[in-house]
Amino acid sequence: MTPTDNFISHLIELRDRLLRIVLGFIVVFIGFFPFANKIYALLAEPLLSKLPAGGQMIATAVTTPFFVPMKVAMMAAFIVSLPHTMYQVWGFVAPGLYSHEKKFMIPMIIASSLLFLAGMAFAYFAVFPVVFGFIVGSAPKGVAVMTDIGNYLDFVLTLFFAFGLAFQVPIAVVMTVRFGWLTVAQLKEARGYVVVAAFIVGAIFTPPDIISQFMLAMPIWMLFELGLIVASFTKQTPKQTILPPTA
Repeated sequence: MTPTDNFISHLIELRDRLLRIVLGFIVVFIGFFPFANKIYALLAEPLLSKLPAGGQMIATAVTTPFFVPMKVAMMAAFIVSLPHTMYQVWGFVAPGLYSHEKKFMIPMIIASSLLFLAGMAFAYFAVFPVVFGFIVGSAPKGVAVMTDIGNYLDFVLTLFFAFGLAFQVPIAVVMTVRFGWLTVAQLKEARGYVVVAAFIVGAIFTPPDIISQFMLAMPIWMLFELGLIVASFTKQTPKQTILPPTA
């Protein structure tokens, strides 16, 4: 097979994998769309539970009541179809990996997906009640807190994404050590910078109160320490030597 034929075959496989990912997402989306309003009600519960009696959310745009549930269904479909998506990505890249790389990447992909979901769960069950309690409690006397459903969804998705990424810290630490970019000793020396960076990230992605910032910064720090522990038992990827061509 010529290099051109090999390149074309890779493009065809990439196209097929992408089509499978899109089709999987669409199938799950169609299944979730009829329940989009119920899913949104579940997402809105942390805020609604903190509002005064009779408090509610509002829709300020004509199309918001339709497009917001659609975005919710798309988010749910993305999360549920994520294992299928990762499987298709793995099926495309796996043939180009060495056997020891395959043994390492499979648990990393599974752990990464589970940690992202854990980050979202932590945000929903631990962070949202604190954040929304602070926001509602900070409203001046006589001001009714009635958040637009579109703005609320954007805020929730931002926090989900922030905590999902924050929970990837152990994966990043392990991969950094595994591929020989840094050693565990070097990462330990950089612990102070990591702590400062964690609180900066917390200040950027959370409301301006010290409690919610602390609730994002501390997991990042703790997960960094967890990554160091796991990385200390991880062997670096062996270097591949390239032999000179024989005559």
